[in-house]
Amino acid sequence: MFTSGKYVGKDGKTELSATELPEGTVVEVIILVEIPTEEDETTYLLKSETNKKHLLKALENVEKGNLIYFNLDEYEKNCL
Repeated sequence: MFTSGKYVGKDGKTELSATELPEGTVVEVIILVEIPTEEDETTYLLKSETNKKHLLKALENVEKGNLIYFNLDEYEKNCL
């Protein structure tokens, strides 16, 4: 029924539109404030089952010492 902008505008203003209601209709408006949360990359990646499997396999490889070392500078020189 109502459409609104997602963000608070200049001077704290928020606009609502309700074209279905006649002018002069009394309405009650409740504003819910979203608290921003920062999500770390690991939490984000663990949401996908495929990514979760890859991350757990990578951790397993680290614990087993299955690592490959390379020199990034050398790699970049050879690729450019």
